[in-house]
Amino acid sequence: MRTEQNLTRVDRVFARLDREPERPAHLDMPHMSRHRVVLFGLTLAFYAAIVWAVVTTSWLVRFDWQVMFFRPYQQWPEIHAFLDYYVVLGQRGPTAVMVAAWLGWRSWRQHTLRPLLTLGASLLLLNVTVGAAKLGMGRLGPHYATAIGSNEMWRGGDIFPSGHTANAVVTWGILAYMASTPRARRWLSALSAVIALGVGLTTVYLGTHWLSDVLLGWAAGLLILLALPWFEPLINRVEAWIFDLRDTWRSRRAGTAPVPAPVGAPKPVSQRPQPDEETTPVRDPVASPRVGAQRGSVHLAPGPHSARSERTPVTPVGSRRPPHPDRPTRGASSARPLTGN
Repeated sequence: MRTEQNLTRVDRVFARLDREPERPAHLDMPHMSRHRVVLFGLTLAFYAAIVWAVVTTSWLVRFDWQVMFFRPYQQWPEIHAFLDYYVVLGQRGPTAVMVAAWLGWRSWRQHTLRPLLTLGASLLLLNVTVGAAKLGMGRLGPHYATAIGSNEMWRGGDIFPSGHTANAVVTWGILAYMASTPRARRWLSALSAVIALGVGLTTVYLGTHWLSDVLLGWAAGLLILLALPWFEPLINRVEAWIFDLRDTWRSRRAGTAPVPAPVGAPKPVSQRPQPDEETTPVRDPVASPRVGAQRGSVHLAPGPHSARSERTPVTPVGSRRPPHPDRPTRGASSARPLTGN
């Protein structure tokens, strides 16, 4: 009989991931090249310049106030309803779900957890870096400004840099980062840039962010994408750790972990011979039939049995005929006793 193992849904997913990846072999994982390092340095310098320009209340802060007094949502009210929905492309929850669904399918197709782990690492970096900058600088937004011409820094706000803009850069840019072909990477890079640019300008149109918030949000998101190759070794170690944890959990669930025997206990004897050991054929003992014994069903223990031709012939003892009260047994004297006349 063939026994099939009942696999749970988690087991089937990991069994699918155990297979060889279908990613083209000529494509390597992104590495920190010299070109990427130069871009990272330039973006970091731009980030620092924006922060310095706002802290010192330079011309950039004055331009922020001019854009705010222009009130774009009053200049073009006909697109207000559309942009209310378009700005959702920069919200953390909906975009993370959509991108995670796509990368989850990629993980299933390529039999690896790397796309999902890369998304998780990028979102974690986004929360740590952008969240710390928001709380550290505490800038108020246009709707809550207290003094005309001020930079509104360190007043308990949380809009600098723009979280919508940085999230749009990271979540949509991760699709280009995980692309399998150069052509797909170029198209996805252009698409993510258009979405991030539109989300940032939409927040300025709605009056929820200063223009300098959006500029810093673009720089913050781009810094995370450029720094991801530094975290690739950590992502690989986490993936290997998850698979090791899966194997340990599976072995414990199947009960294959060795149990230590108590001290002084005899070693168990295997009932079935191992395939690597040399075993000699064992013959079944043949018992002598008893006369008048009732025949019952014989249950043989599992084990190897010899063929009938290899068994030693045994001559039955006694008569094969059933006993009869008037019939003398074989071997007894058939002479009748002599009686007197």
